[in-house]
Amino acid sequence: MGLLTIGTFAKASRLSPKALRLYDELGLLTPARVDPVSGYRLYAPEQLDQARLVAWLRRLGMPLARIQHVCTLESAAATQEIRAFWAQVEADTAVRRDLASFLIDHLSQKDSVMFPTTKPLGIRYAALSDTGLVRESNQDTAYAGSRLLAVADGYGSSGAPASAAAVDALKRLETDSIPAGDLLNVLDDAIEQAKQAVNGIAGAASSPEEAGTTLTAMLWTGSQLALVHIGDSRVYLLRDEELFQITNDHTIVQSMVDEGRLTPEEAISHPQRALLIRALGQGADATHDMRLHDAKPGDRYLLCSDGLSTVVQTEEVRRVLSGIREPEQAVRELIARANDSGGPDNVSCVVADVMELQQ
Repeated sequence: MGLLTIGTFAKASRLSPKALRLYDELGLLTPARVDPVSGYRLYAPEQLDQARLVAWLRRLGMPLARIQHVCTLESAAATQEIRAFWAQVEADTAVRRDLASFLIDHLSQKDSVMFPTTKPLGIRYAALSDTGLVRESNQDTAYAGSRLLAVADGYGSSGAPASAAAVDALKRLETDSIPAGDLLNVLDDAIEQAKQAVNGIAGAASSPEEAGTTLTAMLWTGSQLALVHIGDSRVYLLRDEELFQITNDHTIVQSMVDEGRLTPEEAISHPQRALLIRALGQGADATHDMRLHDAKPGDRYLLCSDGLSTVVQTEEVRRVLSGIREPEQAVRELIARANDSGGPDNVSCVVADVMELQQ
């Protein structure tokens, strides 16, 4: 079979002539020959497989630059790259799904107040932060109040003031009156203020690009907990004796796990396990996760820095949370367990229990 005209090739590959011309300009799908007189593009039949692959990848929504890379790979590597791309699409979709749920919930309550009059619930809480056994200073900040729970893990030369500034920016939520319909905007504004506060700290540091913080916080609304999360501090929910991690680490290693490039077991000892892909700080991606959690009496929430989660096994955390009734004793025991495991990092814990209020 001879060379195919662009029209014939477009029909066979299910790509439009316009798309083929664009892909030629980008070097993604170069014609086998261009007629020197007419300028017509001519394609070889053996180029159809690559053209169809490009068409399918475009239907997946893959960016052209990434498609160009995939087309240079052998089959096994191309398969892995497509799997990684789709895992990221699913992760992004999950974030948007959470935001959509948040929007639906808060718009449905638009004209209500934050504290409902039915089934009154409250929280009891405790917060504690410790330097650990190896670090010279504590760059974590932990806070717990009647409405706000927060943990921030600073890094760099000004990590301690950065984490403190991020949490301080949220503390006004303790006293502000917030209609339920404004909850999303109020939280978004508070995170923006935290970002600006941290940038101010980082900008004054000797190495501003290395100063920043994670921020994981929950705001009690009276029947729900609104979560905002940036970085690798975590939130766990203990419900009916089962422990669930309800945040996703924003780290290079976790993204590799999500994409199928690493197993969870390999991630534990990976040398880049603490490398963040989202944080508050100059030049950092400060995109935050946000969602609402319906509270039930008996729920227990744990917010912690990675000084706990990287050294104390999840099952051990569950046993402590299940076995110790008072939040103050629970946070002390969790920090003790981290230090018993070597205390290689600062460690911060906030424990909050959801309970029915006495009438």
